[in-house]
Amino acid sequence: MTNYLVAGLGNIGEEYANTRHNMGFIVLDAWAQASNIVFSPGRYASTAEISFKGRKFTLIKPTTYMNLSGKAVRYWMNELNVPLENVIVICDDINLPFGSARMRKSGSSGGHNGLGNITEILGSQDYARIRLGVGNDFARGAQIDYVLGKLSDEELAGMEEISKKVISAIKTYATAGAERAMTALNSKK
Repeated sequence: MTNYLVAGLGNIGEEYANTRHNMGFIVLDAWAQASNIVFSPGRYASTAEISFKGRKFTLIKPTTYMNLSGKAVRYWMNELNVPLENVIVICDDINLPFGSARMRKSGSSGGHNGLGNITEILGSQDYARIRLGVGNDFARGAQIDYVLGKLSDEELAGMEEISKKVISAIKTYATAGAERAMTALNSKK
């Protein structure tokens, strides 16, 4: 069985629940709920496992806080012997409008501290990432308050459809390849 590591980025603690910065956690929670599984506490992350068409997906929600996510990703990659090309990271992105998603096989952190830490710890930016748009409706200097702000009821309701698209793209990535997954996800709003 081929192993995949899917890291949803966010911050632990009730005060961060349903914030823009926790988009990765929200998607993984939706996947776990749809699959009738629960996350278990583990080293550096809460984890859950899902099998699909001969692939095993280990979902992790790092407990290291966003800016130290690389420690959790590296630990679980090593623990499960997951190659870099089978790592997928889900995070928020202020450069995309809410409701949009972009998947790439590699790339820069784009200023995202979680991706930056993962790249630094892994010594590579050659891992897949899915960026979920949260928009950038904030005043100059108010970025931190904005990304740590709660999603509106309307946005939370929209997360159900966004989560389904992301989960489908990850399954496609593992079964049909990165190009098909990127084409399917990146062309949709």
